Amino acid sequence: ETRTTNNERQQTTLTPQTQRIASRSQQTPNPRHPPPFLSNSIPAKMFDMFGGFNGNKLKAQLKMAVSRFQIASNKKTAIVKQDMRKVALLLAEDPPKEEKARIKAEALIREDNMIEAYDILSLECELLSERIKLLEFSKECPDDLVACVSTLIYATPRLDVPELVQVRKQFKAKYGKKFDEAAMCNSNGVLNERVVTKLSIQPPAAYLVQTYLERICQQHEVNWKPSVSLSAAQMCEPMAAPSGFSVPVGQATGLGLVAASTGIESAESMKNDDTTINSGSVMTEVTATPVLPTAPSAPTSGGGDFDEVDLYIPAAPGHQNAKPSAPSAKSDDDDDKKNNNNNIPPPAPGANGGGADGSYADLAARFDNLQNL
Repeated sequence: ETRTTNNERQQTTLTPQTQRIASRSQQTPNPRHPPPFLSNSIPAKMFDMFGGFNGNKLKAQLKMAVSRFQIASNKKTAIVKQDMRKVALLLAEDPPKEEKARIKAEALIREDNMIEAYDILSLECELLSERIKLLEFSKECPDDLVACVSTLIYATPRLDVPELVQVRKQFKAKYGKKFDEAAMCNSNGVLNERVVTKLSIQPPAAYLVQTYLERICQQHEVNWKPSVSLSAAQMCEPMAAPSGFSVPVGQATGLGLVAASTGIESAESMKNDDTTINSGSVMTEVTATPVLPTAPSAPTSGGGDFDEVDLYIPAAPGHQNAKPSAPSAKSDDDDDKKNNNNNIPPPAPGANGGGADGSYADLAARFDNLQNL
């Protein structure tokens, strides 16, 4: 009797537990909502991690991305104003540091493009957060939201916004890998063209850079004009690499001309060029003119190694008392030798008539032959 009563008690105690197990087994599990006995355990977290799309998590990340965009935009705006003052100071110097100012102006253009892209993406995040129920209960992406979703996926690797990474994961889990790849490649041309242009890595045109510099000078009341004029073709192309024409030479010592010269330059050529040395002057091009060696002049007195032997020419007949005339000093060149023939005194008319003149002409011809040897 005692055994039967104990068995009955065990059956009565086990009956409610068996009923609970049976009721749980009859319930169909919901993949999006874990069972209650896993609500506070580690498998429940793993279920949320690998469960796929979560509308509440996506909405929270979109709201956080909007706040992130606003903070980054305000920060960049303050930095841009400081950089504009620096550009104005560079152009106000004498001489103006134009090349460095152009580089900073290009950075200002890029910051403006980034702020503009932040504002557009912030609007798209707000739209998606308001229509989160439509995204949650639709299997395919709605046609009016394809551009917004694809643009956010495209901008994620190009911006340093961690919230967009989580947003992209949610969209990839919802619409699949093919949708993500199509958005990255812009296969159907659904991306926002303005965002694609502002996030491009291509440098701005030279015309836009020069326009920024002119507007900055007007805003800060700086009298500046570009020293290098650009052609129409150069205006449409990106800014050329700096050549260093705006960098002063010899800034520490102020000896710009001495530091820039690379060869021998005569003092006479510097005087003829009327060049002035200024400590702050900018030298665009310096050319050294070497001094050419001059031909040696004929010695005035004997005793040199390069002296020529004087030739004796007898006087004309009828003038025996006259002293013989020595030839003038000659140079080594043949042209100078020919010119020295003009220095020989003409023969004086002899007393004996034509015979004397003929003998003197023969001697002069022989002298010319000796000179030509």
